[in-house]
Amino acid sequence: MGGARVEAKDFGWHHPGRHSPAVSGLSLVIEPGQKVLLLGPSGAGKSTFLHALAGVIHDDDGETALGELLVDGVPAEDSHGTVGMMQQDPESSVILAKVGDDVAFGPENLQVPRDEIWPRVRASLDAVGLGELLLEHSTSALSGGQKQRLGLAGILAMQPCVLLLDEPTANLDPEGVLEVRDAVIAAQRNIGATMIVIEHRVSVWAQFMDRVIVLSPGGGISHDGSPDQVLVDARDELIAAGVWVPDYSPEVATARPAPDGTAVAGTELLRGRALAVTREQPTRKMMRARKKLARSPEPVSLPLPLRPVTDGIDVSVNAGEHLSIMGVNGAGKSTLALTLAGLQLAANGILYATDELRDSAHWDVASWSPEELVSRIGLVFQEPEHQFLTANVRAELEFGPRQVAKARKQAVDEKDLAQRTEALMRRLRLDHVAGANPFTLSGGEKRRLSVATALATAPRILILDEPTFGQDANTWAELVNLLHELMTQGTAVVSVTHDLDFVEALGGRTLYLGAHS
Repeated sequence: MGGARVEAKDFGWHHPGRHSPAVSGLSLVIEPGQKVLLLGPSGAGKSTFLHALAGVIHDDDGETALGELLVDGVPAEDSHGTVGMMQQDPESSVILAKVGDDVAFGPENLQVPRDEIWPRVRASLDAVGLGELLLEHSTSALSGGQKQRLGLAGILAMQPCVLLLDEPTANLDPEGVLEVRDAVIAAQRNIGATMIVIEHRVSVWAQFMDRVIVLSPGGGISHDGSPDQVLVDARDELIAAGVWVPDYSPEVATARPAPDGTAVAGTELLRGRALAVTREQPTRKMMRARKKLARSPEPVSLPLPLRPVTDGIDVSVNAGEHLSIMGVNGAGKSTLALTLAGLQLAANGILYATDELRDSAHWDVASWSPEELVSRIGLVFQEPEHQFLTANVRAELEFGPRQVAKARKQAVDEKDLAQRTEALMRRLRLDHVAGANPFTLSGGEKRRLSVATALATAPRILILDEPTFGQDANTWAELVNLLHELMTQGTAVVSVTHDLDFVEALGGRTLYLGAHS
């Protein structure tokens, strides 16, 4: 093992059909074993650079890749087995059903001799703090932090010379963030690999890095130096670019009037079963989940009983208020969000809409048709790609309103739709990619598009699953302010999040799901 030399010579990547390259004019040398924190605003090309370096995107038309990108003098796309990459989503790193098989998958594909594979598997699990697990342990039973560490173990078992991390802690709870970071740092120290980390939250990684490189959105590098040097000398520029530098939080609206004009109280915490909440103003309930609402994470055939992923839930969703759903990875937060959105049936209990929300629809949210759902409840999935349906950003934002009009047998007001679409794109900084394929956007742009598509149909309840991951500070603040405006207009906002700053900025109530709530 040991590190490899990474070199970019005027490197760029131009997705077919895009007016501008995702990244361009990038020239750098990273010496073997060096640890680099890669910064820059959303859309500057950070993830594209890492994906090209990992060889997971390809120049199929001969015109997509620009310049050169080399690993120890070999083109990155030909450096199979040399580069290992961890991505944002813990689930994306899990391949097989058993822990041992999952870690062995990479070495097997690299045709490592069989008698070498299992010692590598055990050594890799030990290196990331999972050595106590049986090799037959189910991967589906792991927490988010454990899945990320399992993914790291799978990479280490391939003995890479370059370790790439694309916001590996974005979807983790605070404890999971430190757990994964410490495992990464220890593993890198043991194998001596060259390491490049993308992370918007600089303070998590900066103290462990040798170097900070800042990509310019216009191409090339704006800053390159030691963490102390770059984070001090370029602080104002980094803040303007939306980088989450240490000891900085963007300014957002911190107080919001309720629909009746009174102030809304600060965050209220509900742990486990519902606690009585005293409010100073009347609430307008739109939806209620009662009597141990829960949902099985696994499809089963009725009449077998569903296995609840979480239990003891009794909570309301109120007009003009924010309800945050927090808790450890694996506690059932995303499952609850899908249930509230009417996309999954509850294992037990009942979910019903009040007259405030349902209008002419049935009280049973789960019985609603897609057309009834889309105009009442908007859902932003944890994985943005799961909700993309069209070939470009503009069409993606127009799709929902067109389907609603079709279901209601109404003509589309093209002028009004165009104006609303343009306004959404400007507000969420997507106007420059209006004609781009959604799947070619950066991680942050995909997230903003997924939020915009949910807003396009003007739902009465907006449910967001990890809405702020991958966002620079500027876009984060824009999203918070937009949600404040929506709540002022009476929209209920429900968020599944680990972002404590986001919860504090929006206020409202918090439902905390423990591992066994």
